[in-house]
Amino acid sequence: MEKKMSRFPLGHVLGFLFSLLLTFTAAGIALKTSLSFKTIMWIIGGLAVVQAGLQLTMFMHVNEGEDRHSQWINILYGVFLAVVIVAGSIWVMSFGGTHSH
Repeated sequence: MEKKMSRFPLGHVLGFLFSLLLTFTAAGIALKTSLSFKTIMWIIGGLAVVQAGLQLTMFMHVNEGEDRHSQWINILYGVFLAVVIVAGSIWVMSFGGTHSH
């Protein structure tokens, strides 16, 4: 069964507006609150994850097509690799040169 194509991309516009809302929320939290630096970073990171998910589903059409399962596996694998690379880099920069002979 084929989907009927609409002329106006309402889903894309709503996704764009929600992305803007998340961006301005993060900026407002960073600039206008007296929360600790660590708390602000956690909030901004959480909003970034939400926005990445929103963009994957609204603009990259991850939930469309016949092979959605492998698309999500590839995305999760990419996230895993990014976490390993960043965490490994931080680990090496923090503890890599601390031993002496």
